[in-house]
Amino acid sequence: MNWIATKIKNRVGFITLNSEKTLNSLSLPMIEELQTVLTDWKTSDEIVCIFLQGAGEKAFCAGGDVRKLYDAIIDQRNIDHTKVPKDCYDFFSKEYQVDFDIHTYPKPVIVWGHGIVMGGGIGLMVGASHRIVTEKSKLAMPEITIGLYPDVGGTWFLNKMPSAYGIYLGLTGARLDGADCLFLGLADYYVESSSKQNIINALEQTSWKGDPYKIVSGILNSASEDHTVPESQAAGHQYFIRQFEGVESVEQFKNILTHHPDKDEWINNGIKSFEAGSPSSAHIIFRQLQQGRNLSLEEVFHSELNLSCQCCLHPDFAEGVRALLVDKDLSPKWNPATWDDITEEWIDSYFKLILKSGKLKEESEKL
Repeated sequence: MNWIATKIKNRVGFITLNSEKTLNSLSLPMIEELQTVLTDWKTSDEIVCIFLQGAGEKAFCAGGDVRKLYDAIIDQRNIDHTKVPKDCYDFFSKEYQVDFDIHTYPKPVIVWGHGIVMGGGIGLMVGASHRIVTEKSKLAMPEITIGLYPDVGGTWFLNKMPSAYGIYLGLTGARLDGADCLFLGLADYYVESSSKQNIINALEQTSWKGDPYKIVSGILNSASEDHTVPESQAAGHQYFIRQFEGVESVEQFKNILTHHPDKDEWINNGIKSFEAGSPSSAHIIFRQLQQGRNLSLEEVFHSELNLSCQCCLHPDFAEGVRALLVDKDLSPKWNPATWDDITEEWIDSYFKLILKSGKLKEESEKL
């Protein structure tokens, strides 16, 4: 199976994540194929611009294929539970390399962020130069609900959001629509999904004489100028989010969240995800974002690679995937089970270095 499909027309390189049945979830083979194409096209005179999309109408990319990571963790536990499974290390390291390459790509990268865009899908989208959302875009980083944390550069882009939206989204996995993404800086253009072919036609017919970034921006500005952006629920809750500015502990965050007197559906959904999520994840997310505020992009991906490997050694990630995707009982048995059981030493253990320091692209530690 070809996990991605490609074509070139008028020097525009089209890449389609080609796994519609799995909502274009990222598998290791898909990541490897995507990396190969991005690398080949980086210096190719045949390519002046990239258009990245998902197969079908339901999703750009619903995240990583965590079910396969679960299988690798369980297999490794039966052999040696102190070692990070090689498949997990390969997946995370190669996924983050693709994300980093998109952030630093030397040509315009357009992402059609239509439908479901979660976890690893946001990782592919957020670093692109031209990010498009539609009336059907649904974005989230719900990793707290599976015992993980917002990776794929979440340390970077959540910390760049206004007010305390970053910490709030990280700890609640709150769902966002296209208008929210514009407000929070996760997208650059809002268009109706029916405009897609017009955008593609314009890209396929332009002369590419001049700065390709300005040409793409002109095409997308023209496509979006007639569309009215709906009201953003996230923007409408600024008064609520401001309360979390300057919080000094995850316990303080929890207290403000659960005791807010004027709860509505948007707030209650955040409370529900937060309270159902892994207590360990809540603590590592808070520390991740606090410690990562001043890291460079490359340092962010390296620190996240270490933290993701640690999550494979700790119990909650595999348990969260089991409850959601394997047994589907939706009743994860978190370990430690409650907030009161969490110790500073336990959270410290997630951040213990198990990788050599150095540049992400040069990381060669064998685990």
